[in-house]
Amino acid sequence: MTRSAMNASDHDDIPAIALAWHRAGQGAALATVVETWGSAPRPVGSQLAVSADGKIAGSVSGGCVEGAVIAQAFESIAEGGSTILEFGVADETAFAVGLACGGTIRILVEPVREGDFAPELLKQLVAFRADRQPVAYMIDPSDWSRRLIGPEAFPDRFRLDRSGFDDEGRFICIHNVPLRLNVIGAVHVAQPLLKMADLLGYDCTLIDPRSAFATAERFPDRRLLVDWPEDALKDIAIDARSAVVTLSHDPKIDDPALAAALRSDAFYIGALGSARTHTLRLKRLRSAGFDDADLSRINGPVGLPIGARSPAEIAVSIVAQMTARLRQG
Repeated sequence: MTRSAMNASDHDDIPAIALAWHRAGQGAALATVVETWGSAPRPVGSQLAVSADGKIAGSVSGGCVEGAVIAQAFESIAEGGSTILEFGVADETAFAVGLACGGTIRILVEPVREGDFAPELLKQLVAFRADRQPVAYMIDPSDWSRRLIGPEAFPDRFRLDRSGFDDEGRFICIHNVPLRLNVIGAVHVAQPLLKMADLLGYDCTLIDPRSAFATAERFPDRRLLVDWPEDALKDIAIDARSAVVTLSHDPKIDDPALAAALRSDAFYIGALGSARTHTLRLKRLRSAGFDDADLSRINGPVGLPIGARSPAEIAVSIVAQMTARLRQG
């Protein structure tokens, strides 16, 4: 058994990995958490890809039921047929496979093959994701029918990243586009902020026209744009899965970025600075044509009021506020 080397972005590509294995003739199956109760270790929608020759990618339980799921995946690849497995602490089988965390979990196992998870449907799903188009995979366990649907059918599920069963007993697996964070200002706070955003699965870009600040030495392995925000952001799609945070304290740098964010569907806009600085900032933006409704979208001073002092603490307050806005609206 071999586990593919994975980073945050790889983990979001589980369907693409399964498709690649299938195309290579290795055989593949996808396992998806479809329902949980109690303290189950992985949320609904979590996925694991399994190849017939023993490669795995992703996780459906943090390790406690993976062995049983993989065994079922091997059987499904060999013989066909989709199934839903259930493990719980009241179930002797659950203890046998290691689910002693106090929860119950149901996992859908589907081989990639005609009659189950059709390769063409999986190909379409992977293409939507590659094009940053939100899509949901819907499966009805009563007859194993499957299709893809757009966000207009379940807007709240897409907004909250909430996979699950609908009232008609169909499982809806939400495949949202990856989150993006555009940070303006290569200052000290940006270093821990970007690291924390990585852990939350954001695709991060750092923008600063000041070449003395925006260096690969200070920000190794980063997408770093040494350019003015008004120019850099022209080539970046700021959509409803994007956040923009300005940190430079320089109106010449921050204000154009905020203006671009306010004209977009960004779910979160934050600006570092004191209350007085923010008041002056709002005055400038109001003069630029933005009204009170627009300006109310800016979180300033940025971050939750937790008394943060160090750069790392400020970063914690920012990512916490971003998460609250993303999940709670």
